[in-house]
Amino acid sequence: MSDSVAREWRFYLDDMIGFAEKVIAYTDGLDQVGFVASGLNYDATVRNLELIGEAATHIPDAVRSANPRLPWRLIIATRNRLIHGYLGIDNDTLWSIIQSDIPALLPQLRELRDRTAGGTNE
Repeated sequence: MSDSVAREWRFYLDDMIGFAEKVIAYTDGLDQVGFVASGLNYDATVRNLELIGEAATHIPDAVRSANPRLPWRLIIATRNRLIHGYLGIDNDTLWSIIQSDIPALLPQLRELRDRTAGGTNE
């Protein structure tokens, strides 16, 4: 992989981290009822969850395979469900993702970023 291509996927990884941080910030201090009723926070959070999944699609298969602890397929599948509105959005599932999955995902993404900052692909 050339340096320019390798850098490109790392930008997507940085994007994923930034989007996850926004999800946490946009929901800070809210409970599920307040979140669902918030309108702007709800929409912004759903959009950033979609963007996390979109950015994940740009991480090369080799990098995803070398980092199986990260739930790549689930991240991408969540994006697809949200963006296409399959059967509507289940707010209980969405809140669970926000409260449990994103806070668990963020340190894993940061660890991958830190581990690959020196130029290795894995």
